[in-house]
Amino acid sequence: MTRIDRYIFRQLAVALAAVSIGLAALVWLTQSLRFIELVLDRGLSLVVFVELTSLMLPNFFAVILPITTFVAVLFSYVRLASDRELVVMRAAGLSQWRLARPAVLVALVSTAICLFLNLWLVPLSHTAFRQWQFEIRNQLVGVLLQEGVFSQVGDDLTVYARYRDPDGTLRGILVHDQRETGAPVTILAEAGRITTTANGPRVTLLNGVRQQVEQSSAGAAPGTPPLRLNTLSFSENSIDLARTGRGDEARSRDSRERSIEELLNPDPAEGLRERDIRRFYAEAHQRLSSPLTALSFALVALAVGLTGQFRRHGGGARIAVGIAIVVALLAFGLTAGNMAARNNAWVPLIWVQAILPGIVATWWMMGAPGMPRPAPPPLAAET
Repeated sequence: MTRIDRYIFRQLAVALAAVSIGLAALVWLTQSLRFIELVLDRGLSLVVFVELTSLMLPNFFAVILPITTFVAVLFSYVRLASDRELVVMRAAGLSQWRLARPAVLVALVSTAICLFLNLWLVPLSHTAFRQWQFEIRNQLVGVLLQEGVFSQVGDDLTVYARYRDPDGTLRGILVHDQRETGAPVTILAEAGRITTTANGPRVTLLNGVRQQVEQSSAGAAPGTPPLRLNTLSFSENSIDLARTGRGDEARSRDSRERSIEELLNPDPAEGLRERDIRRFYAEAHQRLSSPLTALSFALVALAVGLTGQFRRHGGGARIAVGIAIVVALLAFGLTAGNMAARNNAWVPLIWVQAILPGIVATWWMMGAPGMPRPAPPPLAAET
C-alpha cells in the first residue's frame, strides 16, 4: 500500500468509524427508550438496563454498516475532489482504479464485519436478548410488581398489590389467573410474600378467598351450559407466577436466533408452519447477501465521487443523485425481502439488490463500455 493509499484509507476509516458509531448510538438511544421504564418505574438496576440494550447493538451495526460505508466513501471522495486533491493525484499518474483501491479495501473490511455479525454475533446476541426478556417477564416478577398498579405477568395473569411493606410483604393482593382455559380464577388476599424457587417466583398468599368460574353440566340449557362460581376461603395458598399460558415461549426461537443451517433446513420435529419455513428461507438468503451490499454501495459511491467534474463549491447535485440511488436500493431491498418471505420464488431479487448495483457501478467507472454515445460534431471547414 502506497503512501497515498494509506492517506485515503485513513480518512475513510476514520469517517466510517465516526459515522457508524454516531448512527448506532442514535438508533440505540431511540430503541432503548422503551426499556427506561424498567429502571425508572420498576426498580431494575442501571446495569441490567445497559446489558439488555447493549445486546441490540450487533443487529444495529449489521443493518447500518452498508449505509455508513456508502456515506463515508461518498463524502470522503467528494471532499478530495472539491479540495483538488484528486486532480493532483490524477496529474501524478494515478488511474481511476488506483484512486478507488483504498475505498474498495474499506468496503471489503465492512463486508467481512457484516458477514461475521450476521453469521455468528447477531444470532448469539439476539438469543441472549430474548432470554433476558423472558427472565424479566417471568423470573423477575417480584421486581416488576408495583404498588397500586395492575401488573401483567405474561398475557394471562394479572397481579395487584395495594402497597408493599419495607420488608417486602405485599398487602391487599388481587390475582386474576386465566391460565386454565375456560375456568378463570380470581384470588383476594390480605397479605403475601414473593419467594424465588428453582422453577421461578412464587407468591404465598395469606387469609384470602379463591373464586373460580366453571361450566356446570347440571341443569344446562340446550346448547348453552350455565356458569357456576366456586368460592373457597383459605389461610395460606401459593401461586406459581412463572408458569403462564405462553410458557412455551422460552422454547420457541425466532428467525434471528437461528443459524443459517437451521434457517435453510429447519427441524421437522418443531412442526413449523409452511409460512414460517418460507420466512426462514428468505431470512437465510438476506443474511448471506446483505454483507455484499456494503461493497456494492461503496462502488456506487465511487462511481458518483470519481466520475464527472466537481467544482470547488459544487457537486451537490451529484451527491443528491448518489443518495437517491442508495435510498431507492434500500427500498427495493425491503420490498424484495417482503416478497421473498411470502413466496420463495422471489428470493433471487434479494441477490439482485445486493450484487447488481456494484456491477453497474463498476461498469460506469470503466467508462460505460458498449454504451452508445452521440457522434462528435463535425469540425468547421477552414476558409
